[in-house]
Amino acid sequence: MTVTEYGKQLSVTETSIPGLVVFDLPVHGDARGWFKENWQREKMTARGLPDFGPVQNNISFNDAVGTTRGIHAEPWDKWVSVATGRIFGAWVDLREGPSFGAVYTTELDPSKAIFVPRGVGNSYQTLEPDTAYTYLVNDHWSPDAAYSFLNLADETAAIEWPIPLTDVEISPKDLAHPRLADVTPIPPKKILVLGANGQLGRALRAEYGDQPHIEYADRATLDLASPDLATARRWRDYGTIINAAAYTKVDLAETPEGRADAWAANVTGVAALARIATENGITFVHVSSDYVFDGTLDRPYREDDQVCPLGVYGQTKTAGDAAVATVPRHYIVRTSWVIGEGNNFVRTMASLAERGIDPKVVDDQVGRLTFTDDIARGIHHLVDSGADYGVYNLTGGGEPQTWADIARTVFELTGHDPARVTGVTTDEYFAFATGPVAPRPRNSVLDLVRAENAGVAITAFREALAEYVNP
Repeated sequence: MTVTEYGKQLSVTETSIPGLVVFDLPVHGDARGWFKENWQREKMTARGLPDFGPVQNNISFNDAVGTTRGIHAEPWDKWVSVATGRIFGAWVDLREGPSFGAVYTTELDPSKAIFVPRGVGNSYQTLEPDTAYTYLVNDHWSPDAAYSFLNLADETAAIEWPIPLTDVEISPKDLAHPRLADVTPIPPKKILVLGANGQLGRALRAEYGDQPHIEYADRATLDLASPDLATARRWRDYGTIINAAAYTKVDLAETPEGRADAWAANVTGVAALARIATENGITFVHVSSDYVFDGTLDRPYREDDQVCPLGVYGQTKTAGDAAVATVPRHYIVRTSWVIGEGNNFVRTMASLAERGIDPKVVDDQVGRLTFTDDIARGIHHLVDSGADYGVYNLTGGGEPQTWADIARTVFELTGHDPARVTGVTTDEYFAFATGPVAPRPRNSVLDLVRAENAGVAITAFREALAEYVNP
């Protein structure tokens, strides 16, 4: 019988399987017995253990030496440790990807534990009588979840069992599992893109493509106002929600009906998603706006500057951002002057130039254009790179310009005289408006240092504009 080693320091050992991590645990003992902290969130996350949010604690007891349990991969994370006795563990990566089929083995006693990430098959063979091991899991069993199984005797995995499989207790079911070549890999957690038919949603479709684990939804397929939203999906299967949906009719938001619609879409629905993301450990990506600021600063706005929205639209985006900020894993991507597919300022100016119309364009609002393709690429990078959670400004790069400057650039790029564009103030432009007019921030320039430091590629918007106008 192996004697548990006392007095170890809490330490971590990486394995050959990505995300599978072994912890040495301090066990304190004497003639009376021993004590250990089996799982301690603060200490262990500080050493790299994912904050995996366990929801259930299970115990497995094996009476006889040699009891062997099959290689099962579940769609949740597990923290496995021994309460008494000793086990041999074998883990096989059954996730889609380049590490599929990787194998790791080790023995566990009360002084060692292992974190088993979602989709990694795990199997245990008892090496001492009266062995019990415990495991924390961050989801409840469900018949609708995706599981995968591997035969204990698979030749490719070639696990060297301490006790030959011919001499141990195994269930017939475990013996009947498929070989590695016939295993159905566990897919990645799903990514849900909301607002999939909007300007940014279409850019996200182009960025992420039609992979099976990417799901796109619009208002018709997922109603954020539904009282059944919490059960509308098996949310534990999702790793990321990208919210590209929003009410963006800035002027109509100043009307009673528009105000109600803006608050419903930009605040109430977002808050409901924030609750779901928090409860299910989902990364929540939310797209925000320069309209959370009043535009009075004489420098670019940083992520930590005080928000001070001028109108209803800005107020709803600010409130939505506050809800998202409560999610432990969140990215708030703040952008401005968005250009994508469909009708937009650039296409309007190009059309006016072609039709011989000389426009009057606002010249006292300063900012940078942002193309939806760049936002989509930036979001993809932040999520995939595991950048620090929080707020990121993401716009086009280059020297800020007024709307009139940009209009002149469009005229120039389409072969027309930029002098045909006349600059006017915001007040002059809206002087004869017949409907509500929302206040606009005069300075919409956002500081991009944090995004650049996170490795987000910032495209000079004039270059992107030239490509957009003349693809």
